[in-house]
Amino acid sequence: MSTLNPITLPDDLYKQLQELAKAENVSVETQVVRLLQNALQTQKQQIEEQRRNNVLKVLEESRNRRRLSPADFGLLDSTEMIREDRDR
Repeated sequence: MSTLNPITLPDDLYKQLQELAKAENVSVETQVVRLLQNALQTQKQQIEEQRRNNVLKVLEESRNRRRLSPADFGLLDSTEMIREDRDR
């Protein structure tokens, strides 16, 4: 297990950590690890949700795009060209 260098916390924050750890009958260190794990998991879930939303947005935009046909460029429809070839 890795060791995190000691950090300086505001007194009121440390007191809240102590109270929370005491209420859950764990050490302050364990409580900090739990809080970090929960925060990281929440962050990961938010990132995944944002990625899914981005994919859905791109898919929706692609569905809404107007499909181009050869006639839009003044070209003949390939279906008509195939029919002409068959009739020869």
